[in-house]
Amino acid sequence: MAIDLKTRRTPGGLSKPPFIAVHGTSGVGKTTLGASADKPIFIQTEAGEGLLEIDTFDFGDDGVATEYREVTEAIDALISNQHDYGTLVIDSLDHLEPLMHTHLCKEANAPSMDKGPFGYGAGYVAAANEWRVLLKQLNDLRMHKKMAIILIAHSQNRKIDEPGQTQYDRWDLKLHAKSASVITETVDCLFYAKHQVRMRKEDKGFGAVKAIGVDTGERVLVAEGGPHVNAKNRFNLPAELPLSWDALTAELTKSINPVKEKANG
Repeated sequence: MAIDLKTRRTPGGLSKPPFIAVHGTSGVGKTTLGASADKPIFIQTEAGEGLLEIDTFDFGDDGVATEYREVTEAIDALISNQHDYGTLVIDSLDHLEPLMHTHLCKEANAPSMDKGPFGYGAGYVAAANEWRVLLKQLNDLRMHKKMAIILIAHSQNRKIDEPGQTQYDRWDLKLHAKSASVITETVDCLFYAKHQVRMRKEDKGFGAVKAIGVDTGERVLVAEGGPHVNAKNRFNLPAELPLSWDALTAELTKSINPVKEKANG
């Protein structure tokens, strides 16, 4: 087909279900967020559901995938078969990563991710490329079945070295840096889930004041990144929003269908 300007397409708005990743500390509510999404089914690489009742693939007694091919075959099954699921949740990426690494080492006959054929960083380059393949498979599922995709991960404090700047810490996906970068670039939204903390000043006497962090009981999604946290979104969302699926979908709707302000007079 000949391509000219008449074939251009600019859909605008939220033309497909969201493709998001969420990272945060254990117990903050990441799995609960996924379980609250529209008709979710889980691919579990760890048993992190607690008391939640979820639909998950039957990978064995615990319902937890122990091989990388189980994960890819489960996604293929969702693409190929009729079902009424509206969301796929993978919980978690950092427990999926070693399964992927074992698979890649076996395929390359490498003793580990940094030895043999995978020396000099080649193993982690191969892993980053495999994440691209997996993310494309997930995007195919999103497009063909109109399913939202939620990727859950734990967080780690990563040292960042910027040219000409002092080293600083950043909360990031608990994955190898190359793989975390691929996921960050691909998803529509990368949220950091955290407990909301307010700072309170405490008088220590003799003019000394100490700042103390107090947990408010609220949990939030950080939607805008900065030097100390890896987060992003493509939908002009608030910098922070409540950690709940209803709050997220409400903000998504608001961002793509802004209410027009009435003119005065």
